[in-house]
Amino acid sequence: MDKILEGLISSDHAVPVKRAIVKKVVEAAEKAVTEEQCQALFTLTTRLILLGEDAFQKQVGFQVLEAYARYHRPEFERFFSKDFVLSLLQQGYGQLERKDPATIDYIHCCLRLLISCPSVLEIFSVIQVEVLRMVCERPEPTLCAHLSTMLSDFLQCIPKDKSGVLFCQQLVRTISYFHCFASQEQELREYVEQVTKVSTLLQNIWKADPATLLPSLQEVFAIISSTDPSFDPSIALASLVQHIPVQMITVLIKSLTTDQNVKDASMTKALCRMIDWLSWPLAQHVDTWVIALLKGLAAVQKFTILIDVTLLKIELVFSRLWYPLVRQGALAVLSHMLLSFQHSPEAFHLVVPHVVHLVQSLRTDGLSTSKAFLLQFTELIHCMMYQYSGFPDLYDHILEAIKDLPKPGEEKIKLVLNQSAWTSQSNSFASGPLRQVGKSETGKTGLVNLGNTCYMNSIIQTLFMATDFRRHVLSLRVNGSNTLMKKLQLLFAFLAHTQRAAYAPRNFLEASRPPWFNAGSQQDCSEYLRFLLDRLHEEEKTLQVLESAKPKVASPVDSSSTDPTGQTSPEEDEECTLTPAETKPDDDKRTLTEKMFGGKLVTGIRCMQCNSISEKEEPFTDLSLAFCPSTTSQNGAQPEGPSEEPKILCQGSVNGGSEIPEPGSAKTPTSHVHFVPVTNEPPLSVPDLVNYFLAPEILDEENAYFCEKCSSLQRAERSMKVVSAPEYLILTLLRFSYDAKCHVRRKILDNVTIPPLMRLPVHDPSMPSTCSSSTSSPLQVDSPESSENLAKKLKPSQKDEEDDENERIDGVEQIHRGGNTLVQSVPYVLSSVVMHSGISSESGHYYSYGRNINGADGAQHSANCFALKEDLGNGQAESSLSTCSALSIPPEQADTLPNSGQEATDWLLFNDSRVTFTSFQSVQNITNRFPKDTAYVLMYRKQELPGQNMNGGLMANEMRLSAEPPLQKELLDAIIKDNKLYLQEQELNARTQALQAPSSSCSFKPNGSDDNNPPGSCGPSGGGGGGGGFNTISRLVF
Repeated sequence: MDKILEGLISSDHAVPVKRAIVKKVVEAAEKAVTEEQCQALFTLTTRLILLGEDAFQKQVGFQVLEAYARYHRPEFERFFSKDFVLSLLQQGYGQLERKDPATIDYIHCCLRLLISCPSVLEIFSVIQVEVLRMVCERPEPTLCAHLSTMLSDFLQCIPKDKSGVLFCQQLVRTISYFHCFASQEQELREYVEQVTKVSTLLQNIWKADPATLLPSLQEVFAIISSTDPSFDPSIALASLVQHIPVQMITVLIKSLTTDQNVKDASMTKALCRMIDWLSWPLAQHVDTWVIALLKGLAAVQKFTILIDVTLLKIELVFSRLWYPLVRQGALAVLSHMLLSFQHSPEAFHLVVPHVVHLVQSLRTDGLSTSKAFLLQFTELIHCMMYQYSGFPDLYDHILEAIKDLPKPGEEKIKLVLNQSAWTSQSNSFASGPLRQVGKSETGKTGLVNLGNTCYMNSIIQTLFMATDFRRHVLSLRVNGSNTLMKKLQLLFAFLAHTQRAAYAPRNFLEASRPPWFNAGSQQDCSEYLRFLLDRLHEEEKTLQVLESAKPKVASPVDSSSTDPTGQTSPEEDEECTLTPAETKPDDDKRTLTEKMFGGKLVTGIRCMQCNSISEKEEPFTDLSLAFCPSTTSQNGAQPEGPSEEPKILCQGSVNGGSEIPEPGSAKTPTSHVHFVPVTNEPPLSVPDLVNYFLAPEILDEENAYFCEKCSSLQRAERSMKVVSAPEYLILTLLRFSYDAKCHVRRKILDNVTIPPLMRLPVHDPSMPSTCSSSTSSPLQVDSPESSENLAKKLKPSQKDEEDDENERIDGVEQIHRGGNTLVQSVPYVLSSVVMHSGISSESGHYYSYGRNINGADGAQHSANCFALKEDLGNGQAESSLSTCSALSIPPEQADTLPNSGQEATDWLLFNDSRVTFTSFQSVQNITNRFPKDTAYVLMYRKQELPGQNMNGGLMANEMRLSAEPPLQKELLDAIIKDNKLYLQEQELNARTQALQAPSSSCSFKPNGSDDNNPPGSCGPSGGGGGGGGFNTISRLVF
């Protein structure tokens, strides 16, 4: 029969004739055949299968072999012995090499025919040894695919135990040597199918024997982390990722990122190669593993690796977005890489040139998924342009391309950026000191206490949270790095954009500390504020004089730029900017300090003998409010103290202004209030102190007024009135009084109610005074330290006071009815409060509360509140115009001023390095809960009412910026440099601490609300020090 079949195959008969004869041969298999004939047929069919000249011969061989093996199983069992199999796998068959896939297919076919025979067990043992040897020889994808198919059908052929682990590891390494050089689609499809078969085999092995999984993954990492330049592992390894249980991510990433034996170069290589896997068409979960590893590295602060890999691979990841099959995973990785790379725009700017082309492609490719993908992509781009504004030349064409697509809100963008930063990744892999203390959940930056510098930190945070002031400072074009404004600008830029949890303002401290302030000693924050604003004012005035002497030369300081957004070109940075005509009216030469903080007071003295009036107009930048003598004495204050210095106009040395605190921040500090004895009188409020400041004052006896008209000393009445309201009203509560008996300065611990909204009476400066509606002492104060030396304000006798009060009230009504004087009730919203914790000026601690307020939103909401109040009755409104008053706000609404959409967590507590969320209710109740914590410096933001023009119409449009200005290049470069330095510092610290971790432990207090503990009690994160709690009288400033 074998001779007939061999002759038939080699004959020239037509194929149909050959098929018919072959059919007869197959049917004859049922008949009895000698063992010799069977062996001859098995030999012939084996030769046809392995060495056949064409597919027909191979097909005939399989058909005849299968038929005779089925009916003559013992003979076939003796033919297909373990020795024959070993010979095939080690030596091949004739001209056929042992590594030919046909050999594996032949063995696979024969195993199916022998599966029920006992001898097959011996063959399995032989194959187990030989397949391990074969994979160690790195077979080509085709052979490996055929081998995988056979092993998937016959799991008994797979090596067991230690050999099984080794087999999996070697098979993984074999995959890493797969490479496809084909360019035709069909060839590429075949290659992908071959790799899939191999990866499926590994999946089956891992399921059958879970002990082989971890060693296999360790081998994967060893391969992709190899730094051998001559070896480039195949991205076909990506096919294994989809078979790794997702729940193993945490364990594996922890193992990788905390392994001290893994060098940085190896980890960098591994991460880069994993990112390359995004190109593998059928891989699932690659993006999940890549992002998990990126987060893991950030958690253990290996920022150098993250920076290098991001810059190296960001463009490749972006290029994957063009391919629909892999674009979704690529976008996930791209989003994480860009959003977390927040210390520099370098990574984003690498992909910016390709954005428009991709958007256009997504619009026109006709795929149903492209529209949703485009929306996700543009949201990412908006976040990045927001993070790195100030590059209109790069972004204009992008904005034009996506102008019709939805834009995410600012709050959503901030949330996304805050959650994505490397420094926001919590390290759940490490314990003890390896845990990273990143930026607080507020997203704000604290200030490091440099040794009793809480007085400066609280003032800087207050000014920074003044939105309009901050925006104008950041938009200034300042030449010269030695100016104080330049240093303030740099400090604000760092507070806004640094990745540090707390920034150390050493340079600004040296530049802004008053000469008489001893380094490392407790100082007065109000005195520091006046000095700082005075320096900024005088510096700008000097620059204006120099500029006027050099026409056609750009101004060293200019409050606006050529671009509506405040952005100028690099060439413009080198020179000064606009002419005064382009930035402000010619007649407005006020400095930025004056524009923001400058107000005007008119002091009038009326001789009570001849009724002649002498008036003098004075500028002010803050009002120092004294406590009423009766109140202070009732609460334990000495008569020689604050009662003798009831009210002071504090100008410092600035004529007409002081530095701008943030207009849009409604930050109120939570202060620890002293214990107030129980009385029937309601607590004082800020409007009470302002009214006391503006109340009339009688000058007689030793303080009699010399009237030029009478040419003698006469009894007189001194009055004060505000004629120009500042954009930011700074109020300092004079809490430190001089005790003449003990010769020490004591603190007045009276609780003062702080209203969120307040009215300030502002008089028309063009109308002459006809009566005394408000008075105060126009005394100047060099510093709060010398406030006890100020002239004393003399209170009139009880009868005179009652007469004067009646005269004042009657006068107001008479004036308003007569229309002789215009008094506007200017609304102010609370912006921030600086608190002092302690019992004397020589000890204690400063901290501040603040809140962001958008100028426009605040004005609108406040205007509605004022309108409601004024609707109560014209008579009531008129009678209160000449006095300061608070607006009644329901407690449940206090935390949502000035725009009702915001929540209570918009209030922030700034305590040196620590920044936490709080609430306005906490601010109001702080002194009741902590008696030694009291409000010291308050800042109110003026609110423009519809139809009102309080300062000549200049401020509303000129001074209120609607958005944060883009960072100038030099500021951006400084921040990028420091952010990189910070990441390197964090990484170095993490490595050092990791070496000490086994022998040390540390617990950390999470950032949270400070409502339960005194805000003034700072731990190390708040500036350190301060032995003892609030009952420690001798505690010094932190």
